[in-house]
Amino acid sequence: MPRDQPLMPETRTLANARLILPGGEVRGRISFAGGEIVEIATGADVPAGATDCEGDILAPGLVELHTDNLERHIRPRPSADWPHAAAIVGHDAELAACGITTVYDAIRVGSIEGKGGIGWSRYARNLASELLAMREAGALKISHHLHLRAEMCSHSLIDELAEFGPEDRIGIVSLMDHTPGQRQFADIGQYRTYMMGKHGMSETVFREHVETRQALGARVREGHERAAVEAAQRFGAVLASHDDTTAGHVARSAAHGIALAEFPTTEEAARACRQHGIAVMMGAPNLIRGGSHSGNVSAARLAEADLLDIVSSDYVPSALLYSAVRLAEIWRDWPRAMATVSAAPAHAAGLVDRGWLAEGMRADMVRFRTVEGVPVLRGVWSAGSRVA
Repeated sequence: MPRDQPLMPETRTLANARLILPGGEVRGRISFAGGEIVEIATGADVPAGATDCEGDILAPGLVELHTDNLERHIRPRPSADWPHAAAIVGHDAELAACGITTVYDAIRVGSIEGKGGIGWSRYARNLASELLAMREAGALKISHHLHLRAEMCSHSLIDELAEFGPEDRIGIVSLMDHTPGQRQFADIGQYRTYMMGKHGMSETVFREHVETRQALGARVREGHERAAVEAAQRFGAVLASHDDTTAGHVARSAAHGIALAEFPTTEEAARACRQHGIAVMMGAPNLIRGGSHSGNVSAARLAEADLLDIVSSDYVPSALLYSAVRLAEIWRDWPRAMATVSAAPAHAAGLVDRGWLAEGMRADMVRFRTVEGVPVLRGVWSAGSRVA
């Protein structure tokens, strides 16, 4: 072969699989080359050289829009900081092993200093730069994008947002407000249990913490919200709300042009999202456990009320595929269930080359079967490369 003639990419085939396609389920095979799906065919035959999937489910790779998992890797214990490059690689490998092939890594922007209990250190710009460098070096198994969690109740949000620009290709900016007494932490009793259990606060320290945070939130909320909305526009990022609790919260989100609501805390808010055409995303741990750890609305309840569009693994990566299995049980519809963790999040993030199995799409795929209602992964491919 002449040296100047490029080598044709090898075509690989996964056969005898239960394919979850946008229009339904079929027994068939998928062939892929050069990182893309090149053919989908029906039938249980296994051509020479193909991998026999033995009737396992073959579905699109999972798309994760909001996970705190990277933060858990960089700080595995409250006082233990882990080297960022190692943390990024470990996080990447964990997600790949859970079937996630595209992730929007949630990084908090906005730190808190001084009195009032637990503080938040400033880390976003450095971590994002290291993540982008690792991605550029080809060191990561799956597709990583940036999601900035803009914390309204903080001291440094505006300064930190100014450290980013369009060149960082920020995918999502979410408006976060963890001020005690509203949204996710509207129930101070539940918040007390959470903070004392997680951080070992005394009652005196807890009260000081609440008073300090509430005063800070009241002082900076309006200015920080405007700054975050303007930053998202400057970045060209999708803008998301977080923990909407009332119809008023949702109306405010809609006025900002928000099209994605992360973890609304009440059915009222979820219904308001429907009225405004805002996609509702809920946490997989909520769905699997049967309720929110903060006492908020159940994801299963929203699913049964047809008010659930997207699922996020949140703080348990392995819960994402598990949640799709649970939704398939609730809805009796595998394509619809799998879409909540693939096509729907891809669409919400503006990705058009992944999220479902079709010729010409990215070859992001997961192979699994269920045992006692639990998904058991048997293969994961990202852009055609096997990563787990």
